This record gives sequence, C-alpha cells and structure tokens, in this order.
Amino acid sequence: MSVTAEKKQEVIKDNARAKNDTGSPEVQVAILTERIRNLTEHFKEHHKDNHSRRGLLTMVNKRRSLLAYLKKTDVERYNALIQKLGLRK
Repeated sequence: MSVTAEKKQEVIKDNARAKNDTGSPEVQVAILTERIRNLTEHFKEHHKDNHSRRGLLTMVNKRRSLLAYLKKTDVERYNALIQKLGLRK
C-alpha cells in the first residue's frame, strides 16, 4: 500500500530541481501522486476500507493545495509537472 524506499528515491530523483532536493512542490506532488495511485489500486480490491479512504482524501487535498501554490507562483513549472505526471487531462 505504501511506496517503497527505492520507488520513493526514484520519484525524487526524477522530479528534483537540484541534487538534494526533496522539499520542492514538484517532488512533494510526485510522491503524493505515487501514493494516491497505490491507494487507488488498493481500493479496487478493498472497497470497504473507509479508514484508508480518509487518508486518500487527505492526500488528494494536499496535492491540490500544492498544485494551486505552484500554479500561482510559476505557471511553466506547473504545466510541466502536470504534463509529466499525467494529471488534469
């Protein structure tokens, strides 16, 4: 259900703006997206898991807030990120 350490490091490496970047909005959104995708797969099999569904909604709202911040501060980075992650079709 959670993201493995190797997968998380790969996501960070793919979306980092600098060498040791783990806190930029791009990295945070990418990690949240990976966690959301994993939970979405989990709910296909465990549709009555309402406790985890609450966590999913929290993650979705956090990602939405980070994307709104990024869009407000730098539209080009926002557009590149949603294109790269396949969000907002």
